[in-house]
Amino acid sequence: MPHPATEIHESGGATVTPHVRRLLDFAEPNREDVCLDVARGHGPMPAALSPQVRHVTAVDAAPPPPVSWTGREAGRSRVPTVEFGTGPVRIADESGDLPADRSLRRARDLGDRPPADDPDRLTVRAEATALPYGDNTFSLVTTRFSLYNLGDPRRVLRELLRVTRPGGRLIIADVVRTNLAGADRDWIERVRNPDHPGTFSIAGLTDLITSAGANVRRLDVFTVERPVEPWLTGAHSLAAAAEIRQALEDEVDGGPRTGSKPRIIGGELWFTQNWAHVAAEPI
Repeated sequence: MPHPATEIHESGGATVTPHVRRLLDFAEPNREDVCLDVARGHGPMPAALSPQVRHVTAVDAAPPPPVSWTGREAGRSRVPTVEFGTGPVRIADESGDLPADRSLRRARDLGDRPPADDPDRLTVRAEATALPYGDNTFSLVTTRFSLYNLGDPRRVLRELLRVTRPGGRLIIADVVRTNLAGADRDWIERVRNPDHPGTFSIAGLTDLITSAGANVRRLDVFTVERPVEPWLTGAHSLAAAAEIRQALEDEVDGGPRTGSKPRIIGGELWFTQNWAHVAAEPI
């Protein structure tokens, strides 16, 4: 049975959906973990992880600018910043030291865990293919629904594994195709986002992870049923959203199948996706 995606629970002062809770349980965070979450935008994982680990750093990652970008526009898009409560500041000081790295060292040295509102729980802006951290920095690295949107997935995975300690865990949560589903099932993602590189099959995602230099330790695959309209807010245009909406409504009325199994629940249009959680360990 698909799992509905709309319930919320309160945990540690942060609102956590059942699916974030499922991912937390899968990640198995502990009080000694020094964590990194890499997402496009501000995801829910840093706030959800913070009560359970020593330290969390969040990276708001953007894909590299198009090759055609030149000059000051490209330069501006590549300048990483650290966002504190007083506003953004440059990452590196004159010594080349990173405030993010300093706060991580402080957490290790003092054995403390900054409270949720502490500015040391940083949000760093950087590219997912060029993270501003040394090798083997974090014991737990997470990325949720961002792997396809942060640049070349292979390069992103290699970078995430680079900053993961030996014996640490890289936790990936994303949409997948079943191994028997053809690539044509991606059409809805490509209409929503023409730059979408295509959804990996379950086998394709695990192969990608192993080829990047990791062992897959655990896998959790399940079907989620979710309302269409919040998801369509991410469509690249109103026309694209209308095209997807019409195709799903047509299927409900007996039209061509989209592979998304749409239906009407409480007067709203819903559809299904396959989600996967993967726990990987650097080799």
